Amino acid sequence: MKKIILTSAALLLAGLTYAQTYVLDKTIPLTGDAGYDYLSIDKVNNRLYVSHGTMVNVVDLATEQQIGVIDGMKGVHGIAIDNKANKGFISDGRANAVVAFDLKTLKTIATIALTEANGPDAIIYDSYSDRVYSFNGESNNSSVVDPNTLKQVGTIALGGGPEFAASDGKGKIYNNLEDKNSLNVIDVKAMKVIKNYPLAPGGGPTGIAFDPKTERTFSVCRANKGLEVVNVNTGKVVATVPIGAGVDAVAFDPETKLAFSSNGEGTVTIIKQESADDYRVVQTLVTQTKARTMALDTKTHKIYLSVAEFEPGTRKALPNTFKLLIYKQK
Repeated sequence: MKKIILTSAALLLAGLTYAQTYVLDKTIPLTGDAGYDYLSIDKVNNRLYVSHGTMVNVVDLATEQQIGVIDGMKGVHGIAIDNKANKGFISDGRANAVVAFDLKTLKTIATIALTEANGPDAIIYDSYSDRVYSFNGESNNSSVVDPNTLKQVGTIALGGGPEFAASDGKGKIYNNLEDKNSLNVIDVKAMKVIKNYPLAPGGGPTGIAFDPKTERTFSVCRANKGLEVVNVNTGKVVATVPIGAGVDAVAFDPETKLAFSSNGEGTVTIIKQESADDYRVVQTLVTQTKARTMALDTKTHKIYLSVAEFEPGTRKALPNTFKLLIYKQK
């Protein structure tokens, strides 16, 4: 009898673990009326950057209030953070440029015109190489920028249309090719693609996240509405997890071992990592239609999604409706 009681208690505890849920914490109004794309967190300065049309909204994560904007651009996509140089970098897609700004003052430092680049979109800072990489969706390449000299120092041919990218911090960058349904492995020292892994059954990959402990990438795919888990050492897809429609971003929390897929249909699929190759959906969080981009604060475990209200049946945002949705653990 005692054995049965202990087993039941253990099962109950496991059930509570799986029942981790996220709930709406609050919303934050943001200024401006335009389209929106990536969000990025500066952990050192505790700030959130939200791309928004021709500007970036800046939010203090301690007060969860907007504290400023970085403006004067033509079409913002992503924001990369380099705390070592105290600089941020914005991909200005319509200008074919990367804009550098001061992380403390938010003042623009330089506009770096990119060569051989068309449509810079995703952008990341890689600490291993101490370089900034923009992923140019229309020219199928990546522009490499030195954050110290503020000069372009190279171009990497990608072999397809790039989407999000993630660094392992050890010399490799992983980048989804949306039109090739595959994953590139980039050697930052050689500045070239050294491997390409198919993501089948995944199709139309967008967001990507990396877990350094298990050496797994998480690519979220629109075509099959699936999260593809890849062993980066073998290139094998080790798991496919169902997600919602219209996905854009994905994040992984190494402490809680939860992966988050933000879906334009108005949900976030929350997935538990049981082991390196074993995953299960633990919650489908209802958010808002077209809330498809997201950032995760690994300190508080909150997730942030940007969204606006739209005219029915159109892609036209209604004035003064842009905001952040903030969700926290229950």
